[in-house]
Amino acid sequence: MRYLTDRKRAQGMGSAGHGTHHHWQMIVSSIALVVLVPLFVFVFGAGLGGSYEEVLAYFSRPFPAIVTGLALVVGILHLMHEIQVAIEDYVHGLAEKLALVGVQALSYVMIAMVLFALVKLAL
Repeated sequence: MRYLTDRKRAQGMGSAGHGTHHHWQMIVSSIALVVLVPLFVFVFGAGLGGSYEEVLAYFSRPFPAIVTGLALVVGILHLMHEIQVAIEDYVHGLAEKLALVGVQALSYVMIAMVLFALVKLAL
């Protein structure tokens, strides 16, 4: 009979080694979103309701364009990481790998579309 403590039995069977990085990444993006989302709401609300020319003039200024771009990019990246965690928890095998690739591809396409539309609007 082996006399092992609970700690000795669990040693070496733990983390995959990337959980802390993911946790800090989510904490930082959450803090950024706490600041960016209210800013985005006020910036977007100030430009809302104007004519097409007024909206173009408003978003051609640097502050509204930068706040909008940052809020949308950080929000999409945060959502992508959250969806990846859900996929890793509930989907396994080849379907997991395909779903992870699909989520990343869709997220980066959405970021490219957001930035392209913002550049077209701002310039």
